[in-house]
Amino acid sequence: MTTAQTQAPATATPALTMTAAFEGIEGAYSHVVLEAYAGRRGVTFEPLGCPTFRAVAHAVLGGRADVGLLPIDNAIAGTIREGYDILAEYELDPLAEITLRLEHRLVGLPGATLEGVREIESHAIVLAECGRFLASLPDVKRVPVGDTAIAARNVAAAKDPSHAAICSKEAAERYGLVELAGSIADHPDNTTRFLLFRAPVAAGVAAEFEPAASGADRKTSLVFSVADKPGALARSLDAFGKHGLNVSKLDSKSRLGTSEFAFYADIDGDVREERFADALQDLKEYTSSLHIIGSYDAGTAPARVRRAIDVVVDNAPAVVPSVSKQKQNFPKVTREPGQPRSKVRVGNVVLEDGTFIIAAGPCSVESREQLFAVAHEIRDHGAVMMRGGAFKPRTSPYAFQGMGWEGLALLAEAGRETGMPIVSEVMSIDQVERMGQSVDMYQIGARNMQNFDLLKAVGKTQIPVLLKRGMSASLDELLSAAEYILSEGNPDVVLCERGIRTFETATRNTLDLSAVAVLREKTHLPIMVDPSHGVGVRRWIRPLCRAAKAVGANGILIEVHPNPAVAKSDAEQALTFQDYEDIVADLARIPFIQD
Repeated sequence: MTTAQTQAPATATPALTMTAAFEGIEGAYSHVVLEAYAGRRGVTFEPLGCPTFRAVAHAVLGGRADVGLLPIDNAIAGTIREGYDILAEYELDPLAEITLRLEHRLVGLPGATLEGVREIESHAIVLAECGRFLASLPDVKRVPVGDTAIAARNVAAAKDPSHAAICSKEAAERYGLVELAGSIADHPDNTTRFLLFRAPVAAGVAAEFEPAASGADRKTSLVFSVADKPGALARSLDAFGKHGLNVSKLDSKSRLGTSEFAFYADIDGDVREERFADALQDLKEYTSSLHIIGSYDAGTAPARVRRAIDVVVDNAPAVVPSVSKQKQNFPKVTREPGQPRSKVRVGNVVLEDGTFIIAAGPCSVESREQLFAVAHEIRDHGAVMMRGGAFKPRTSPYAFQGMGWEGLALLAEAGRETGMPIVSEVMSIDQVERMGQSVDMYQIGARNMQNFDLLKAVGKTQIPVLLKRGMSASLDELLSAAEYILSEGNPDVVLCERGIRTFETATRNTLDLSAVAVLREKTHLPIMVDPSHGVGVRRWIRPLCRAAKAVGANGILIEVHPNPAVAKSDAEQALTFQDYEDIVADLARIPFIQD
């Protein structure tokens, strides 16, 4: 079998051109497997190289690519957990398993020799797969890089015969390199499994890939956790065995902060089968968490590709998402009927349907003592995320503008000490890159909601964004601002209602809680509420926190200060520690209902 061979047989299918995202650059193994798969399916893939696995997912979710490819395990290196984790985190829809036999080659410049090599570049996983060969070169430095094709490109650009790369034959040919040693993997049958996936598809909407009809040619991947108790795993696996389902893969990792283990499993069969549904029902009795990544065509039964114009649902022409959404004002943020709501991961916190979180902290970082006192107070009493302003946009030029980068460094330190992810406001394009090294989530403030250049800048990153509604912005204008971010490839946006200006003067702003209900209908994005800015008066924040949870928001953003009387900004709305604890106690008693 050659490098470009896959397990699936060739089939004749109509021509279709799609954009496919993968990690690395052209010539990478992922690119090789896409070209091989495309050639056997009658589909043309326009390649879109991405720097990381997460960027591959972002490209598909953001609409820049129709499908994506992620590796999930290797015969030598084992499970590639990040691939499974990203598929689960973004609820991506797996389409097909593709297996590639990897033929690792050591390559260098024309005229280079194996004896003269002093440095070898390749992907970290590939270096691990060639451990025995590399052990025979003890004086050679190993340099991990983002991808095998990048390694080949680097060697070609360096023009140094002592530099070599481990890559595919295709990458070597692309960059004019020659083979110095062939078949250097630890085992000649070194294979990697990939999953081809698309963004979540709305219920009742057809798409370009048609699942195989037979469950025998299907596979399902899932992640589940069990308690650290004798027999817990055995009972979980028996749920599949007694219903005639084969577990073809099982791997584990410990869940940080718990005594439980998460297990990655592949099951032969389709989740739509009755026996599979029965097995999952049994499995739920023994697991503390269960996430179905999805069912897909196994290597022996490739997905069948159809032209978009031929797709039909219920004997009527189907509306392909890429076409129908272009006709809407907000194609990427709009929620289609039946479409699952997005989940956004911020550090170790996930905002998703069915969850309600508290993000708290000072309006602005004023000192180390103030910040760390607040950080420990909120962490010990229910908050899972910390907010704090390092740069403060103020109406008056004479008001406190924040501590700047010093404040951001303190905020990052407090986040590390307490284990909470941090969110802070980014004010300008030139701050985006540097701030991204410290924060877990950017905040776009109300005054910057329509700073379109800034929206585009954070949209080009892979860092989640909390987008606050402008002081006089309509909901459609808020959605349009979110569309700017998603259109640049960043799908991780959380909307925030923080009050709008009206004729009423009793409160600082008018907190528009009806926005939560409207936005839940209009968009798939999570929604938070900021009662602190919404009312601006300390004693009225508490009932609005209860209302935010009752109306279906995914969380609240509130301001807390050790001594509000001396706060340098927004003193009137800053909560005391006792105020904050009373609100947390209230929220524990409020039922959380989402439709």
